[in-house]
Amino acid sequence: MDYDILIIGGGLVGASLACALRIVPLRIAVVEAVPLAASAQPSYDDRTLALAYGSKRIFESLLVWDAVAPDATPIDRIHISDRGHFGVTRLSAADAGLPALGYVVANRRLGAALLGGLQEAPQIEWLCPAEMQDIRLTPDTATATIRHQDKLRTLTARLIIAADGAYSAVRAALGIEAERTEYCQSAIVTTVTAGEPHRNTAYERFTDTGPLALLPLRTHQVAVVWSARDAEENAILGWSDGEFLSRLQDRFGDRLGTFTRPGKRVAYPLALTRVKEHVRPRLALIGNAAHTVHPVAGQGFNLGLRDVAALAEVLADAVRDGEDIGDLRVLRRYADWRRGDNRVTAGFTNSLIRIFSNNLFPFTLARNAGLLAVDLLPGIKRGLIRITSGQAGRLPRLARGLPL
Repeated sequence: MDYDILIIGGGLVGASLACALRIVPLRIAVVEAVPLAASAQPSYDDRTLALAYGSKRIFESLLVWDAVAPDATPIDRIHISDRGHFGVTRLSAADAGLPALGYVVANRRLGAALLGGLQEAPQIEWLCPAEMQDIRLTPDTATATIRHQDKLRTLTARLIIAADGAYSAVRAALGIEAERTEYCQSAIVTTVTAGEPHRNTAYERFTDTGPLALLPLRTHQVAVVWSARDAEENAILGWSDGEFLSRLQDRFGDRLGTFTRPGKRVAYPLALTRVKEHVRPRLALIGNAAHTVHPVAGQGFNLGLRDVAALAEVLADAVRDGEDIGDLRVLRRYADWRRGDNRVTAGFTNSLIRIFSNNLFPFTLARNAGLLAVDLLPGIKRGLIRITSGQAGRLPRLARGLPL
């Protein structure tokens, strides 16, 4: 057996899992298609992540948060509104007794911290750049054929973990069905500088074309996630900087003063993906290979990181108990554990999009009344914060600040 575990995909989710397992006596290889130090690495690009408070706890447990913290902006408050209507909800860390609701972190900074945490893990080997060509599962062994350094290599392992994204090659090669619902929207991502200080407040404003999120960065800078209909994507990307700033100002308003200095705009298609099988004998799916959700409320990566924490705990316990880590009985513990969180998060984000995209008067009145109710009722507000901050349900040890 060449390895105990083959992780296919070395992006943020795959690297997080490798980092979590580095204290477990396992031989691990990570197969990644793009050189990790290259700007082409799509997971370590200039985008930003809104990390839930629970995700920050996981990275603390992995001993990588100290490398991230100096460049992380805490989210102290979240302001949720329906553009042109009366509904508003204001969440604050103080409402839940948390130091912050979350943190805004650059993908590139988080990727560098994870790779730094793996430098002194001799049992973890990076096969990079390398691409998976074929995969075979038997009751006793998982086999992957990869192209590495212009040569084909056949590797055997007790377990293969697919962390290769929404268009997972592993999933496709094994014929695992995925139900994909297109939102017919793209997320236009960029940064701007605000005329007024953001005061560590994140904004989620629902508009007639989709949600618009502004996330606090350093000083007056904010990250923009503008969900737009597919038909609008090319127009938005083609606007001059002046036109973009004017349209953004009109859509968001003057709460943060006048916007200036826009960054590069990049579009990402949006879809809801549900996978029918999260595990098979010798196989587990994590992150976007297992599910994708709309970026509203910033739940996507946080959901994948909770996959990492749960799977790492299941595997670590199996090793301690002398169990076969690729056995279906072991892997089902992970799948059963994650099913509820996946369903709740997908339902929560999908419902927000459906409710706020219907502009019929009864729906408009009901959703704005709902926003006010959340703002006025502490119990409901605390429940919403628990969901969005990654503190709901059965938490893995890493999310509770405990070692594996």
